[in-house]
Amino acid sequence: MEIPADTSLLLYWLTMLASIFSAAAGVIDARNKQFDLFGVLIIAFCAALGGGTLRDVILDRPVFWIGDSSYLVFTWLGALGTFYIARKIELSPRWFEIPDAVALALYTIAGTQASLMMGTDWLIASFMGVITGVAGGILRDVLLNEEPLVFKGPFYATASWSGSLLYAVLWQKVDPNAAVMATGVLIILIRISAIRWDLHLPR
Repeated sequence: MEIPADTSLLLYWLTMLASIFSAAAGVIDARNKQFDLFGVLIIAFCAALGGGTLRDVILDRPVFWIGDSSYLVFTWLGALGTFYIARKIELSPRWFEIPDAVALALYTIAGTQASLMMGTDWLIASFMGVITGVAGGILRDVLLNEEPLVFKGPFYATASWSGSLLYAVLWQKVDPNAAVMATGVLIILIRISAIRWDLHLPR
C-alpha cells in the first residue's frame, strides 16, 4: 500500500517535533553531570536521532538525517533552547513524560513504517520500530553512565513493541491514517499508564 502524501508529510513533521522533545529531555537528564555545551549537544543527538541511525545502519539504507539535515537543526535547536532555559529555571523531568511518550510513539511508527516499506518481514519490521523508539535512550543513558531506563523503567520498550506489532498487523489492511492513530494511542496509553501505576515486567 502506498502511503498517502498527506500522511507521510504529517508523520514527517510530527517526528521532527519528537526530535525536539527528545533532545530537550536528554538535556534535562544530563544536567546533573555538569556537561559543557558540546557534551549536551552530543547527548541530545544520541537521544533524538540515535535510534533511527542504528535502524538505518542495520537495514543498510541511507541514514535519514544525512539526507535531511533538518533533523539535526531541529534537534540542536531544541537542545540549545533547553540548555539555556535550564540554566535559569528548574525544569522538572515530569514535564516531559507526556511529550516523551508521544515521541516514543512517533519514532516507533516511523521505524516500523520504514522497515515495512523495504519489504521486511512483519516481525523484523516491528523490532526495527522498537530499535528506532528506544535505542536513542539507551545511548543517552550509557553516555551519562546511568543504567538504561529501557531495561528497568515502566513499560518503555514494551509499549513500543506493542505499538509496532499493531502497526505491522494494520499495515495494508486499514486506512494509513487510522493505523498511525491507533498505534500512537496504544503506545501513549501504555506508557502513561505504566508511569502512573508503576507497571513493570517481572524482574
